[in-house]
Amino acid sequence: MSSKTPLFVGGGALGALVAFTSIFVASEVGAAKNRLAHPELAATAAPVAAIADHAEAPYCTPQFKQVLQRVLNACGLVGSESRRGCQPADVKTFASIDDNDFNALFTPLKDRGGIVLFDEAKDALDEPAKKLVRDLWEDRRGARYFFIVARASKTGTVENNRALSHKRANSVQFFLQEETKDPDLDKQVGMLWLGKEFAQLSKDTCEGWKTSRPGKNCTEEAVNRSAFASWVDCRL
Repeated sequence: MSSKTPLFVGGGALGALVAFTSIFVASEVGAAKNRLAHPELAATAAPVAAIADHAEAPYCTPQFKQVLQRVLNACGLVGSESRRGCQPADVKTFASIDDNDFNALFTPLKDRGGIVLFDEAKDALDEPAKKLVRDLWEDRRGARYFFIVARASKTGTVENNRALSHKRANSVQFFLQEETKDPDLDKQVGMLWLGKEFAQLSKDTCEGWKTSRPGKNCTEEAVNRSAFASWVDCRL
């Protein structure tokens, strides 16, 4: 008796499989006939499947992504096990990009990023700066890379301003480390410290951008005592 039971169960399962397959095939044939009879429905339905979760932002043009790829390569975020960041010479030499093109790279991110402002000759984040960085980080939306681009204003020597901008970038990155406790943070965060040598900003940069000190007079000196921070939504 028991020897026949597995055969009975197997036969029942096989019958159910055959029935399911028949229903599935009939359903697919019916759907195909419907698409052939009403091609306009298929045309309108196609874009829905094409977008959804993996849609890129409008600024992710081929030109934008080409420059972005050069910067990622130059700053050690691609093909590297750890972050090393970029100094002014790195950007100019390895990324092969001039000041205006570099600033243009980040211009479309004004609705995605923000500008952390610092006191003169200082690199510490105040409470509004911490809130801005925290808010930006939490607004990830599935992006892969988070950029920190720090500068120093024209006052002082090249060497001192380069070191100061490096400290400002580190202040943002260290704060994120403390906040997230993420062991893979270095693989997501790209740091560039530009000192006063490369890609200085104009006072008009503050217009339309979130800053850590809204309502304050954003002069050219002030905006270059800063660290820009933003996720970048493009896929490479």
